[in-house]
Amino acid sequence: MAGKPSPIELQKFLAGVNYPASRDDLVSAAERNGAGDDALRYLRDLPDRTFDGPDTVSKEFSRET
Repeated sequence: MAGKPSPIELQKFLAGVNYPASRDDLVSAAERNGAGDDALRYLRDLPDRTFDGPDTVSKEFSRET
């Protein structure tokens, strides 16, 4: 995968996350689930806040273009 992952790929990388979750929790889960450097970079660029669920992550992720 090159570039920004799709929303579906993103949610696969975040499988097993217990919400609410911090940005660091999301990055850790993605690392455990085999996310590549591009996906991890985009997750690290998300705001440092607590995310209430997958929909909240997807909405914020969509803004990061």
